[in-house]
Amino acid sequence: MLIGLIRHGQTDWNAAGRIQGQSDIPLNGEGRRQAEMLAERLLREPYRWDSCITSGLSRAEETGRIIAARLGLPLLEPDNRIRERAYGQVEGLTPDEREAKWGKEWNLLELGQEKDEQLQARGLAFMEDLSAKHPDRNLLVVSHGGFLAQLYIALYKDKFTQRLGNLSLTILEKTEREWNPLLYNCTRHILQNQR
Repeated sequence: MLIGLIRHGQTDWNAAGRIQGQSDIPLNGEGRRQAEMLAERLLREPYRWDSCITSGLSRAEETGRIIAARLGLPLLEPDNRIRERAYGQVEGLTPDEREAKWGKEWNLLELGQEKDEQLQARGLAFMEDLSAKHPDRNLLVVSHGGFLAQLYIALYKDKFTQRLGNLSLTILEKTEREWNPLLYNCTRHILQNQR
């Protein structure tokens, strides 16, 4: 079993540096273009995908729709467990606005944001469910940067800590006991199109 983990395409809030969390912000034109670039890449690569699942937030759903349509894949029901972290009072704010309000260490304050452990637990539960329900299928999963970063920490501790780019692709292969990373945070489909 393979899982292709994808961070959704760019939104206006991404471009402005605003924390989105579970606010339902749509893709912008660049985000749609990024999704098309990844879909084209996936068509050319040797991996074959059976279906696609998204978080249910519109930016992930639209990314998934664009990719699934180009690859001719069915979209499964969205799964709320792979939604972005809830950021509470911090959602919608830029780095300068956060620091002006709460200081440089705002992330250490109790501002209603979901804890790392909660994110990791729902991420691991999702992965376990997916491998139990679809052991012989290869699935694309469209989710969010903060969620995916915590999933990778839960799976690999501090091995993968690079900031995840919009429309980055990570491919994990299920072995008997663990998820073996074949590719991590790859955005070459975007970098190739910026030349």
